Amino acid sequence: MSAGPSALTALVVIDVQRAFDEWEAAGQRRNNPQAVARIADLLAAFRAAGAPIFHIRHQGTRPGSSFFPDGTGYPVKEEARERDGEPVIVKRVNSAFIGTGLETRLRAAGIGTLVICGATTNHCVETTTRMAGNLGFDARLVRDATWTFDRTGPDGDVHSAEAIHAMTLANLNGEFARIVTASEAIAALRDA
Repeated sequence: MSAGPSALTALVVIDVQRAFDEWEAAGQRRNNPQAVARIADLLAAFRAAGAPIFHIRHQGTRPGSSFFPDGTGYPVKEEARERDGEPVIVKRVNSAFIGTGLETRLRAAGIGTLVICGATTNHCVETTTRMAGNLGFDARLVRDATWTFDRTGPDGDVHSAEAIHAMTLANLNGEFARIVTASEAIAALRDA
């Protein structure tokens, strides 16, 4: 999990797409209502520092998917929209590393540290973070800049978004990533 002292830090913004607003409007309950505002803070800080930013989009492959390319849920939320020169990488599975050029681009740019945010904590964010750690990146998952939804387990028990989020952070902490807040990630970027 340790990158060399000269390695660059990049922000990886995962799946901040309108589908999640549609899920919430349909009655699904989420945690971290300020997560998108924290993502906007991270974007502003990385842009001000001239640090690299990678935007990840999930593209559904089945008609009816909330993330199907022609659907209303596929576009990015306005607060997380990319700017000119900020790459957008489209993935079709949970990990932003599978079937994309993300790892190649990061290594070519000398990036060793990844500050990871987005949605959802226990799906694409978790999968990407685990792989980042396994690939040797210094992964830093931003706890207040990601969110998830309530889920029903195979036993029929309902698990709150808060509990799922907390357990995901606990599972990743120390082995795959360092868990940080947006303000901590911004302070570390400024100190670098």
